[in-house]
Amino acid sequence: MSAQDSLRIRLDSLLQDPMFETSQVGVMVYDLTADSVYYQYNERQLLRPASTMKLVTAITALDQLGPQYDFKTDIYYTGQIKGRTLVGNIYCVGGFDPTLTMGDVTDMALSVQQLGIDSIAGKLVADRTMKEQLDYGEGWCWDDENPLLTALSIGRKDIFLTTFAEEVARLGINLENVRLVEGRLPANARHLTTIRHNISQVLDRMMKKSDNFYAEAVFYQTAASVRRPLAKASDATGVTRQLLKRLGLDANVYRLADGSGLSLYNYISAELLCTLLKHAWRTPKIHDALWVSLPIAGVDGTLEKRMTKGPAEGNVRAKTGTVTGISSLAGYCQAENGHQLCFSIINQGVLRNADGRAFQDRFCQALCGEKEVTATKDTKRTKSSKRNVRKPRSKRR
Repeated sequence: MSAQDSLRIRLDSLLQDPMFETSQVGVMVYDLTADSVYYQYNERQLLRPASTMKLVTAITALDQLGPQYDFKTDIYYTGQIKGRTLVGNIYCVGGFDPTLTMGDVTDMALSVQQLGIDSIAGKLVADRTMKEQLDYGEGWCWDDENPLLTALSIGRKDIFLTTFAEEVARLGINLENVRLVEGRLPANARHLTTIRHNISQVLDRMMKKSDNFYAEAVFYQTAASVRRPLAKASDATGVTRQLLKRLGLDANVYRLADGSGLSLYNYISAELLCTLLKHAWRTPKIHDALWVSLPIAGVDGTLEKRMTKGPAEGNVRAKTGTVTGISSLAGYCQAENGHQLCFSIINQGVLRNADGRAFQDRFCQALCGEKEVTATKDTKRTKSSKRNVRKPRSKRR
């Protein structure tokens, strides 16, 4: 028996776990070195991805925008300077940059000071029209602590304009009669400064820490690339569908709703995730940016405390996903024979997410070369209960 056949038997044995009497799983493993499907089971079943949806968002954005793309926040002004007073308005134009810091706000305020003024007779205007006026994603649970999806924020809070005003005043500019309002940038406005952050800075936290706010910011950058008056979630999902079609998938089969995986309406498959991972691996502009952003087993991010021993440690780079009833994992690893693999695992209907994570960890250890696969104490049952478990067949092609 070859080593490959032995591994497939071990993977089959994992799918005999009693947890699958009451839950579902979709699995796909693709051998990137051999350019062939290595293992698959229920790979086309539509399942909720949880935060592995962030892989869809990241790969689509890198494919559409490229790794040199910058998130931008701009400051403009209108009117005339009379003496040392600006008789006009300051416009803060949001580009949904989740990484804005107080240091950035200070730099924006300094650009106003550099006009040589000591007072403003007008307004401070927040322009948030980069995106549609939806505070939350489609299908988000109303009772969750969800991030507010605004194109102009600081510390993920809707306090940018007041913070900016405080910083301008701290620099000695009188804002006594200035109103803080919402509005749209006029065509005759003059540019003062642009604050930029590269997409790699956003992807790092989005993927390593599974930050939902950062993921939605990336999602809306993709939407904005369609260049309609307001970036909409449907624009971003439309770009993803075009990519899926280009990669040979039937995009109409899937339900895409948001960028973070919080939505109850997302339904994708293990095959879709593996197809995107394969595309990313073969496309340098995507691979390099995605690779460094993925959590590493036993090392950092959401995988820091998982697979801390065995051949998967430091080997598996993958995005995790967890919401109630869903546990998922998708990414890359190197097999014992030196072949590079991409894989995706979606567990659905698991009331204890720890069971899903334990299954995924054992599966990855096997992929990376662990010789024995044993059930954990939590998933062991009596011999009589195991007799009724149907042994699934792996599909190979």
